[in-house]
Order: sequence, then C-alpha cells, then structure tokens
Amino acid sequence: MNRTTLSLIAGVTALAAVTGFAAVSAPDPEAAGQRTGAAATLPVERTGLLCPRPSTSDLAETTYTSFTPVTEGADDKGTAVLRSAAQQSAPDENEDAEGEDEKDGETTEKGEETEKGDKDAAKDDKADRPVLQLKEPGKPVTAEADGADAPALVGTADGRFASGWTAQQTTEVAAGTGRGLQGVACSAADTQFWFPGASTDDSRTDYIHLTNPDDSAAVVDIELYGKDGELETTVGEGITVKPRSAEPVLLSTLTAEKQTDVTVHVVVRSGRVGAAVQALDDETGGDWLPASADPSGRLVLPGIPKDAKAVRLVAFTPGDADVDLKVRLAAPSGLITPAGNETLHLKGGMTAAFDLGDLTRGEAGSLVLTAPDGSVPVVAAVRVLRGEEGKQESAFIPAARPIETRATALDNTAKGTTLSVTAPEGGAEIKVTASAGTKGGTPQTKTYSIKSGTTQDIEAPVPAGLKGGYALTVETRSGGPVYASRTLTSTEGGVPYFTVQPLPDDRGMVAVPDASEDLSVLQR
Repeated sequence: MNRTTLSLIAGVTALAAVTGFAAVSAPDPEAAGQRTGAAATLPVERTGLLCPRPSTSDLAETTYTSFTPVTEGADDKGTAVLRSAAQQSAPDENEDAEGEDEKDGETTEKGEETEKGDKDAAKDDKADRPVLQLKEPGKPVTAEADGADAPALVGTADGRFASGWTAQQTTEVAAGTGRGLQGVACSAADTQFWFPGASTDDSRTDYIHLTNPDDSAAVVDIELYGKDGELETTVGEGITVKPRSAEPVLLSTLTAEKQTDVTVHVVVRSGRVGAAVQALDDETGGDWLPASADPSGRLVLPGIPKDAKAVRLVAFTPGDADVDLKVRLAAPSGLITPAGNETLHLKGGMTAAFDLGDLTRGEAGSLVLTAPDGSVPVVAAVRVLRGEEGKQESAFIPAARPIETRATALDNTAKGTTLSVTAPEGGAEIKVTASAGTKGGTPQTKTYSIKSGTTQDIEAPVPAGLKGGYALTVETRSGGPVYASRTLTSTEGGVPYFTVQPLPDDRGMVAVPDASEDLSVLQR
C-alpha cells in the first residue's frame, strides 16, 4: 500500500473518531488555507445525533430544535434530518397481527388497494417523514410534541450542515414527578458513558435512556456503584437495544438496593448507543443528567447558578486507589477555596457525595476539582437546587469538556437565558454569536475577555428584531481552555423552573493530513 492511500485512511480514521462515522475527500490546500504538505483543518462532512425520548408524562410539552452555524469552507450542498426512532422501528412490532390481516391488504379486481393497504402506505410515509429538517445554516428550526408520545430522534447531517450541527430538546412538565423544565442536548453515539449523580432511592425515578442509531442491535451492560462499591444487579448485563430504536431502563429495576447517590457506568459490548439519565424527583422536580467528561485527574463543572440554594457534589473514581480531591470555586473575582471543603476524600470504586450548601453565595461560579498530580481519574456531577423550601426545582451539571474551537446552545429566549463561561487556567478571549431567530431576527456578535481563574455570567447578544428562539454559538479566539454552560429559567406557580446544559465542543472541524504527508509523522 502506498503512502498516499495510508494518509487518506488516517484522515478518515480521525474523522470517524470525532463523529462516530465520517466521510472525507482529499483536502484542497487552497480552500483549507493550508500549504501543501501540512495538515489541513477542514469541516466535518458527515455526523450523527441522537435525542432521547423526552418524557413519560401526559402533561409534557416538548420543543425540538436543530441548528448548524455558518462554517467557512463547508460544502454548498447537504442535509440535516432528525427522524423518530420509534417510527423507524415500528415495522418490527405487531408482526403476528399483521400476518393475520394479510388478506386485508390484497387488491381488488380493478387493481385498487384495500383499506389495509392504504393504511400501510400511510404508515410508511409517516415513518420516512422528518421531524426536523434544516433549510439553511445559521437559522434554527423547531418542532413541537405534546404528551408521553413525543419520540426519541435519530438523525444525520452531511455537507454544509455537518460542521457544528447541534440539536436540543426542552420539555416543560406542569405537574407530577419531575415537574419543571427539563433540557438535554442531543449527543453522538459512543461505547462508554459515566453518570455520577443518579439514584435508586424511593423518592427518585431515574431512567437511563439508550438510543441505537444503527441497523443492527446493540448489546449494553449497565453497572451501578453506590457508597460501598458496586451494587448487585439482576438484569443489568446484556441488555439488547433493537436496531434504530430507543430503550428507557428504570434504574431501580436493576437492583434491590436503595441508595441516594449512585454512579452509572454504561458499557457497550457490541454496536454503539446514545445515553442520558433522566432524573425525576417527587418533591424537587427533575432534569436530564448528561454524561460526565471522561475520567480525569482534573475536572471542571461550569456554570452553577448564582442563586443556587444547595449544591450536592457526587464523585467517583473507577480504580482501586483512594484520592483526596482539591476543591476550588472559580468565582468572578478568581479561584477560591470553599471553607470546610478544601479537600474531599474518595475511596476507590465507591460513590461519594458532599453537600456544599449555597456554594456560590449570589455570584456566578464553577467547580474545579483536582487530584494530586492528576494521577487518579475521577468523574463527577453536581445536583443544584433553586427556590425556597416546598417550591424548589433541581438540575444537574456534570464535569464538562472544554470548548476547543466552537460550541452552541439552543432554545434561547430574550429573557431567561444565562450564558456562563469560565477559564480556570488562563485568560481567554471568546466570540459569541446570536443566530437569527426561528421566526425572524438578525444575527448579532460580541467578543468578551474572560480573566484567568474566573467565571462570568456574560450578557450574551440577542438577535435584532428577534422572533422565536435562537442559538448562541461560542468560539474561542485565544487563551483558554474555556468551559461554558447555558441556563434556561422560567417561573410557574412560584416555582423557579430551570435547566442547565454544559457546552461541549461541537467537533465540527478536523485536521486531515495532506496526501503527501508521511504516515510516520502521524504515528509519533
């Protein structure tokens, strides 16, 4: 095999690692702004996203949103489509019933389809119909669904829509377990996930939602870790997720042990899935718990609301070694050490929880956790409460990945949106762009300087003449690393509804080596 072929394979491999699946053509040095013989930074050409089933409540009102920022150098053609996973898997269901009624689908002597045939055709047409399809980069589109029938979504984007494609679902539940505002960014499929902060307690109803985008079944193991180590599970191994379908698994059905704080580890034996935990509480509402960043000796949990009444940190180290975590709060004035919580002790393989009280004390803040020498990997998340006793609402913030180049948050409104940005290790300059609105408005852009070791709730731009919701895209210009989260708030019946989403890098750009580059350079 010659060097050119090997270099192109390396480029495709890099894209596949970024998006789960990818397509790439030979880089054009002029279009990429790179000289021949050097790695070219090009827009990703194909990517996929998965959105879990929003709710089991008949009172739920869900908004799905899809968006791709304008990307220089992207293809001038392409599509971005989200379809219902449930609709796509529907033909596999009720197989026996369809067989019994097969005669009803025959044609008449005139060659006309019977009623059964018409229904089948309508069903197929519905299954192929997109729930959301983008028309142009830079303008978000939305769709709405009510009740417990709102589906999980499976989608792909290619061409001009692939680079930076983002989707979000936001659900409001008026009453019952989990009432409040629940939001989650749709994610790419993967093979391993960590969720510290889940629960099997009687007051909680926690589901792990597994979504399979592929044409073959995925096999998944779910491991649970409590305060004394791994919990004995009865049916947590070898869970089959059917092709192109979604499977919610109630965590309390996996074990007889009732524990307030549990770490969930999802391991995919074959195939790949999207995964997210929906944590619902009888008294304090609920929200989605996204996966924590990969186990690391240094973690950042960005954007704890400044009016948080209580902050509970849940952390877990997968190995056998114990660790004393150094805890600092990145506040608007810089890094500070919370009194009484300077270090937190974690035992290897055991979930630990720590009540940090009203940690932020009326100011924006982000937690920075550090293991000595970064030698012991840890995963972590915080549960945040807002509101007064009896009218409180909860949300979760996991350890986040930094924004290396660009990230986007959707479903923003002119009021009730807070963008929180932290640069714990060094100062940074960022650019924030407010997109056009879903129903009208002109994009606006501002730049901000984030001082080293601080967290800032910035006054994000709003589209001129805004109608509908809009997207906020954060780009790093210099310095860093930068971490960010977005909080949506509203008030219903005196209860402060809210939901927080960290902003991971959209992984919309990838370095592709020139065909003439020596493969040995990539191997070093």
